[in-house]
Amino acid sequence: MISIEELHEIGEFEQVMALFEDIWHFGPAGRPITPELMLALAHAGNYVTGAFDGERLVGASVAFFGADATLHSHITGVLNCPGAGFALKLHQRRWALERGLRRITWTFDPLVRRNAHFNLAKLGARPEEYLPAFYGVMDDAINQGDEADRVLAVWPISDPRVEALVSGPRSPVPVPPDAVVALADDGGRPVPGRADAATVLIAVPEDVERLRRTEPGLAKSWRYAVRETLGDMLAEGRKVIGFHDKSYYVVEKA
Repeated sequence: MISIEELHEIGEFEQVMALFEDIWHFGPAGRPITPELMLALAHAGNYVTGAFDGERLVGASVAFFGADATLHSHITGVLNCPGAGFALKLHQRRWALERGLRRITWTFDPLVRRNAHFNLAKLGARPEEYLPAFYGVMDDAINQGDEADRVLAVWPISDPRVEALVSGPRSPVPVPPDAVVALADDGGRPVPGRADAATVLIAVPEDVERLRRTEPGLAKSWRYAVRETLGDMLAEGRKVIGFHDKSYYVVEKA
């Protein structure tokens, strides 16, 4: 049974930092947060929690208040514990609703399939902005020197659609028969297609983290292809309405 607890002591934040190090293996200058900053954020009333399997810390999340009744989730990580990430997000949602907030935002790598599926299909968040090289070039074990493009996900936590999604059975996002593929995965390589339909599909690679280790050139090809398709469409005002078959963004004209 996973339990979520708010954290307050410097020793707890040092444990969280050790957990994050185990997940990302940050470079010397690549830490996105420190125990001291977590302490300051928690002391000021922001969201800093740990997920525990019994007494073992298996996940953690750090978020801070933003403008317009928003909580911005800066970093969330889980190590080898299925269900802990979902439990953290549900707790974060309850915490934010209790404080009168309307939405939670965070950024994620648009090339990582499991993250896109989790954020869009399981939680009901929606990408609203493509942020090229948002964190520059990151040298941790997961990003492997790739440019850190990110998508800003917006989670309207009081929306009835979100409430139904997180509390009941999930249905796949409908894809109309006339949808076209704007970016395909052809034998592991990105291949541009059509983008002139009302609904388009944008593929992402099966395992971009493996590609960064074994075929960095191909990983960069995917990065630029997704940036040019998904990024351009979001800039044009198109809407991402879901993630299909754990493989494709589903994008509609506004």
